[in-house]
Formats: sequence, structure tokens, C-alpha cells
Amino acid sequence: MIEARRPVLVAPDKFKGTLTAAQVAAAIAHGLARAGVDADICRVADGGEGTIDVLTENVEHELVAVAAHDVLGRAVKGRVAVVDDGRKALVEVADAVGLSLIESGEREAVAASSRGAGELIAAAAGMGVREIFVGVGGTAMTDGGAGAIEALREARLVGVRGPLAGLPRLTVLCDARAGWEQAVTVFSPQKGAREADLPLLLERFERLAGTLPRDPRGVLFTGCGGGLAGGLWSAAGAELKSGAGVVLDRIGFNARMHTARAVITGEGRLDHQTLLGKAVGEVATRSRQNGVPCHAIVGRRAMSEFEARILDFESVSEAGTARAIAASAERLVAALAAR
Repeated sequence: MIEARRPVLVAPDKFKGTLTAAQVAAAIAHGLARAGVDADICRVADGGEGTIDVLTENVEHELVAVAAHDVLGRAVKGRVAVVDDGRKALVEVADAVGLSLIESGEREAVAASSRGAGELIAAAAGMGVREIFVGVGGTAMTDGGAGAIEALREARLVGVRGPLAGLPRLTVLCDARAGWEQAVTVFSPQKGAREADLPLLLERFERLAGTLPRDPRGVLFTGCGGGLAGGLWSAAGAELKSGAGVVLDRIGFNARMHTARAVITGEGRLDHQTLLGKAVGEVATRSRQNGVPCHAIVGRRAMSEFEARILDFESVSEAGTARAIAASAERLVAALAAR
């Protein structure tokens, strides 16, 4: 039996479209408890949906609702989380321009705009903070941040040559190691782009890159968020960082991992994109580098054996419901005890 004083670190991301990270973590913890094992719940995120919830879970904060628009121009409500005694703010652009807000039949790859993301950032800037962390994952547009830049220019926060005095420091939390053009070639089809749309989108990206204060082509992370990361890097002087890395550091993941007997992580679909900077990939990498066994419970495994070896999971189980996740976690206890 696993040592009672050494819990299992439960560090899942959301199962997109079905279960939140909190629901997944609770199911895993329930399964472990049935086998007499304690869980240290440590939900993770990478800059997409759920990032604000994870980062503010154990931190004093003020959550402010702000008006914005979705990618089709409809009014929505977003959130700004103010933390660190009013010095910093967190913005999750998926609140306004997220793919989850758009029905599959409504997705318009060419017409969708990131304007709502700029409106959220402008609202945060108006709260007097010194730094804004912007999670850009889970978006429904591929406009290179053009709409967001327009909104920031109207708010007089950026100019034609870059950021203006009223714009706080921006740190963009990127959910994939994607280059500028990959926003189109890799990620736009899941946002509704058809094969016939790709040449137009690529031409638009080329044209936009040539007009921005800094050229985003060839710069890591600039393709995240449909190119929003690159647009903010160029027009607003934003710093681009791995969202998963920032989140895990902020929640003290490494220290908790070192006191755990093992780690259980998970996401809705384990595939090639997991290797490109997703939270589960970062959890697996840190676990491997520190000699801590890491298991995954996922909704669907769509990753090759070679890719799985890169992450070096001890095991990968498929489970699509809370009940199945709990059962998988309970079965894992025997494997954990055998080590």
C-alpha cells in the first residue's frame, strides 16, 4: 500500500467540452479515496479556458465582469481578475472570443475577429494595474490579433509604432509552441476554416506581418490564439511565455510534486498538440525530469507510441465520464503500490 503520508498529486486540465478541470480532479480524488489513498488536488491550465480559475483558486482576488464582444460581434461578458493587491490582472480571452461560445455551424474563419480580446485587455488596463497576464488559448478566430489591436488603438493604448504610455506591461500565456503561419496551417481548421480559406488567411497574415511594428514571422509562440499572441507581441510589446510553465510555477507545482508519491494528470484528448506546450505535456515533462512517476487519464488517446514515449507516462487510461475516471484512478492504486 502507498505510504499514507505521501499523497498522489492530482493535476488534470479540463476535458474540453465535457468536464472542467475541477470535475476531473474530484473524480480522480474520489477513485483514490476508495482505495485508501490521499490526493493533493492541483488543477492545471495553459492559458486557455480555466486559467483564471486555476490561478485564483488560493489567491485573494477581485473578479470584475466587463463588457466585450464575441468573434461575430455579439455582446458578451468577460472577466478580469485583479490580484497581488491591485498590481496585476488576469485576462482569459476565451471569455469573449472563445471557441466554446460559437456553435459549430456558426464558425467563420475569415470573418471572426479578436476585437473582444482587445476590449478585455483595455478594461484591465483601465483598472490601474501594472501588469496584465493574457491567456490566449481556446480562441475561435484566426485574424493575427488585428481586431484586438484595433480595439487597443481606439482605447489609445497602442499606436502605429507600438505601445503607448497608458498600456501596462503585457505577458501573454501561450498554450502552444506555434509559429506565426501555424495559426493558419495547423490550428485554423478546428476553428471552421475550410481548405479554400487557407490561401486567403495566409495572405492576410503575410500582409499584416508587413504592417506591424515588429515582424512576428519566425518568432516562437506568435501563432497562438489565432495569431493574437503575435499581434500583441508586435503592436503592444507583449512578452510571450509558455502558459503551462507560468501556471505551474505560480501554483507551486514542483514543490508539491516532490512531496508526492506519483502524479496523475489528464485532458480530454491526448494527441500531438499535447507535445506543443499543453499543460498535460508540461506536467509529464516535469515529472520525468524529476523522477516522479506520472500517469494520465484522458478522454481519448490519439497519440502515437513514439510521441507517448517522449512524455514517458507510466500508463495512459481512457475514461470519458466522471464515473469512469474515478474507476480508472482506483485501478491505478495497485500500479502505484507496486513501485
